[in-house]
Amino acid sequence: MTRLALLHQDDDLVAIDKPSGLIVHRGWANDDDSVLSLLRAQLGRLVYPVHRLDRGTSGVLVLALSPDSARALGASFEAGTVCKRYLALVRGVPREAAGRIDHAIPRSEDGPRVPAATRWRTLAMAAPMQLPDSPRTVRFSVIEAWPETGRLHQVRRHLKHLGHPVIGDANHGRGDLNRLLAARVGLRRLALHAATLSLPHPAGGAMLTLTAALPPDLALPFSALGLELPPDQPPAPGGREAAT
Repeated sequence: MTRLALLHQDDDLVAIDKPSGLIVHRGWANDDDSVLSLLRAQLGRLVYPVHRLDRGTSGVLVLALSPDSARALGASFEAGTVCKRYLALVRGVPREAAGRIDHAIPRSEDGPRVPAATRWRTLAMAAPMQLPDSPRTVRFSVIEAWPETGRLHQVRRHLKHLGHPVIGDANHGRGDLNRLLAARVGLRRLALHAATLSLPHPAGGAMLTLTAALPPDLALPFSALGLELPPDQPPAPGGREAAT
């Protein structure tokens, strides 16, 4: 049985470092394994999802250990008192060093567009890479993103709207660049990582900050691109968690 890496566990919640490629709940796909099934077997008890990360996204994922904790955590996400920080490798380099994307997107599949906002800044830039059989070059950069609202695929959709889609994104990116980085630096996954999550603990309300290091399947390609990230920054105040 696959064992999930635990970042934190107490009487009320558990946090894991979700690997890329694993779904959170079987209801979202037909996979045999999911975070819920694996974690229930690993802990020998029920766990309750309170937010989600897409299959391709890695990083901090929090689950409740009781219905009461699930309700309290769910209320925190709904109230916008949870802050989540993502790292994304994207195509190109933004003209500005930082900014805020205010662009309406659907809250759910096929739903109506609703207001959504994400703050971002550029952390690192890779050297230009020449395209195969072409004199043209392409640039890549790492963006740090803080979603202020909780919408479906918000970070991915907003970075595409910015003109800098996440590498490895089959829905919102470019297949030729995804294949190029797979061949050149071994990047074969969605280059999006939930690095930090800060939320009020369901028992008492003290802020709990959880961090997941960049996994090898991102760290090694980043190194091959010559990308050096600055030390982790504290979570930005405010901002809701977004499903990515």
